[in-house]
Amino acid sequence: MSLSPIDKFIEGMPKAELHLHIEGTFEPEMMFQIAKRNGRILPYRSVEDLKDAYRFNNLQEFLNIYYTGAELLIEELDFYELTYAYLERVHAQNVVHVEVFFDPQTHTDRGVSFDTVIKGIHRALEDGQQKLGITFKMIMCFLRHLPEESAFKTLEQALPYKHWIAGVGLDSSELGNPPSKFKNVFEKARQEGFLALAHAGEEGPAEYIWEALDLLHVVRIDHGNRCLDDQKLVKELAKRKIPLTLCPLSNVALKVVKDLSQYPIIEMTRRGLLITVNSDDPAYFGGYLNENFFALAKALFLSKTDLARLAKNSFQASFLEESEKKKWIAKVEEYYSANNS
Repeated sequence: MSLSPIDKFIEGMPKAELHLHIEGTFEPEMMFQIAKRNGRILPYRSVEDLKDAYRFNNLQEFLNIYYTGAELLIEELDFYELTYAYLERVHAQNVVHVEVFFDPQTHTDRGVSFDTVIKGIHRALEDGQQKLGITFKMIMCFLRHLPEESAFKTLEQALPYKHWIAGVGLDSSELGNPPSKFKNVFEKARQEGFLALAHAGEEGPAEYIWEALDLLHVVRIDHGNRCLDDQKLVKELAKRKIPLTLCPLSNVALKVVKDLSQYPIIEMTRRGLLITVNSDDPAYFGGYLNENFFALAKALFLSKTDLARLAKNSFQASFLEESEKKKWIAKVEEYYSANNS
């Protein structure tokens, strides 16, 4: 199928991805390959049966399948192959910088060592930088459905690798697990030099975003859709220039929004919020970064100017050095000037 002019523009535009769970890039075909190699049996007869299960009514239904897939990851090679396959996909989409979430507790709680997890992922990211030219940052997430004591243990395991890890995040089941539950471990993480960010306001209320700001002292909010329920919060996010990492196809798949024609990205931009577009868990939600841009552009009739702004935002909101941010923002502007006809 041929691409529309706006999709061709998206395809060629340099972009960064800031909200990506590496375990959420586990494509069904690879699941079956790794399951066979590791002597595991999936509770699905075929790739098609597994894909048929990707119809979710909420975040928890998705997480149930997400964790089933993650249990197949056992050896360092598994984590390497998973990560490198993602990099190859997004390299073809002109993604030049990635900030990758990984969930150690998903693996350590079932006997896979922290070392195995991080070494496999990091080696693939290093190879991706060398061979594909994709720069990266690693972000270690705490699972919010587990107690804070477990997060403290994970933080201790991470300290020997702190030179590899840019920041700590907070993900998994949001409702009933507010950011305040993790205030102490985030304080310790910041003392160790990690940047702080958190999923907040996806299914949880605007109050969770306030907690992430005021108790965890985050520098970025992942999702943040519910901020629009609180006008004071919107003003605060704009004033502090706190980026939001939105995930359109994920939000539709998990019923956070009904459909993309109602997606609040234009209103958020008008209100002065720093918005980025990301894929979240692309193997489960119907597309990688370009597919999210394609869908948004079609649903909201976004212009090339709108799309270039979002691409520039992705670099501005990243953890790249200021000189690198400026370099890539200039490249987007150059691309826009050459292709805005």
